[in-house]
Amino acid sequence: MKMLVIFEKKERLRHVGHLDLMRAMQRALRRSGVPIAFSKGFNPHLLLTFAAPLSVGMAGLREVMEVPLSEEISEEEFKEKLRSALPPELPCVAVRAVDDRHPAPMALLGAASYLINIKENAGPLIAAIPALLQKDSVMVIKKTKSGDKPTDIRPMIYDLKAVGEDSIACTLALCEAATCKPELLLDALAQEAGIENRPPVLCVRTQLLGRDLTPLELL
Repeated sequence: MKMLVIFEKKERLRHVGHLDLMRAMQRALRRSGVPIAFSKGFNPHLLLTFAAPLSVGMAGLREVMEVPLSEEISEEEFKEKLRSALPPELPCVAVRAVDDRHPAPMALLGAASYLINIKENAGPLIAAIPALLQKDSVMVIKKTKSGDKPTDIRPMIYDLKAVGEDSIACTLALCEAATCKPELLLDALAQEAGIENRPPVLCVRTQLLGRDLTPLELL
């Protein structure tokens, strides 16, 4: 038996890195008293997996992690025990019990939705959205381990729209085959708008999605 845990990483913790987040979750799971499973061998460790790490500086509303269990426990009891062990800025918002054969969340991941609040000079970026969406190809420079690489992100933009006068909602590819980070989309919008340096933003990952854009937590 495994438990899918849906949690929120609030804005105040957006600069906490993924490794620190993992350690915080591991400590909370141990404190909670839920029957978590450990690896075998001389140095047993908790077999905790996340669907996708959050970039430093980004908050998340419905993040997904998978916790293997050593024995059965009800969803309600698991949720209440874990919530009591987590800080207010890192709440457990939902849980779902699945069979051990259920695919890992990372294997089902296909995309993610984001809400990007533009802190200053939002108008030109907002105005550039229609022109960007009309293009068949949107080339940006993507930094990779082997160096900078020109990449067409247009096929990775599944949805893009303005929200009010200073925010953007978008759904972007997020999987092993293709990933478009919000920073690349903002670079493309800045290029389209003729802005040399894009303005500061606050980015929140609002939902993780499967390949068919169904919420990951439901797959």
